[in-house]
Amino acid sequence: MNLNVNQENLYLFLPSKVCRMAEMLTEEKNIGIPEAVKEIYLSDTYKILEDESTKLWHWGPVDLYDNMTREREQKE
Repeated sequence: MNLNVNQENLYLFLPSKVCRMAEMLTEEKNIGIPEAVKEIYLSDTYKILEDESTKLWHWGPVDLYDNMTREREQKE
């Protein structure tokens, strides 16, 4: 059994993180889940998260959400 995380199996870790981030975003912005998920997928944080070499997949959803929030604030 291969227990190593690599670019080919990283996708297995992402849905649970995105789900929790979407819940936090819907509460903060009072938007629906589809809109929240879209915002997450379009964020720079997600682009970095889906690259295994960054090891951002080690982060929990709260830290990822905080990072995405800071990213959003910097763009405003």
